[in-house]
Amino acid sequence: MRRPTTLGSPVREGDLLADLSAVYREAEQVFSGWTCEASTECCRFGITGREPYVTSIELAAVQRAIAARGGHRALQGIVRADGVGAPAPTASASEPRLRRALPQASERRCPMLTDAGRCAIYAARPLGCRTFFCDRASAGSAVRHHDVTRLVRKVQEIAAKHAAGGDLGRPLTRALAEAGPSSAGAPPRTSGAARARRGR
Repeated sequence: MRRPTTLGSPVREGDLLADLSAVYREAEQVFSGWTCEASTECCRFGITGREPYVTSIELAAVQRAIAARGGHRALQGIVRADGVGAPAPTASASEPRLRRALPQASERRCPMLTDAGRCAIYAARPLGCRTFFCDRASAGSAVRHHDVTRLVRKVQEIAAKHAAGGDLGRPLTRALAEAGPSSAGAPPRTSGAARARRGR
């Protein structure tokens, strides 16, 4: 049974975010030596069929990172502007109006992924983004399932202190949509129907 929790003060949230950062540092140690070719495949949820699930405290970290970049509207500009020099979409002379919107829709690209293939909030990316590696990743130290489960539980424990039901994971894109563009820095709303699982 979940014990009742109450939202803390902004200072309390800061303490919890510091605890979350400590878990993120631990995740970096667990995945020490792991690298990928920056294909951004894991940021294209429609391709992998996987999307990171976020708790309330992870969403708060993401929202603060978005606010630090100027808010949702500014972030959208960064996502596009950072694409200068990125490979152009395939188009023929007979289709000059072909846009990237169609492949992006089928890819279900993470809204934080810039056209240049970079995460706009990399330092604040959720645990799911830190523990998922595609088949092209170069393996480092062996990672046991138990190690990842332990990290997930630590994040859930922090989130349970952050908001009632905050430990229930929600898909990143849905959580961002439900939080809304005006809620950066505010405690996120939590859906009672959210499932306590993570898509990895």
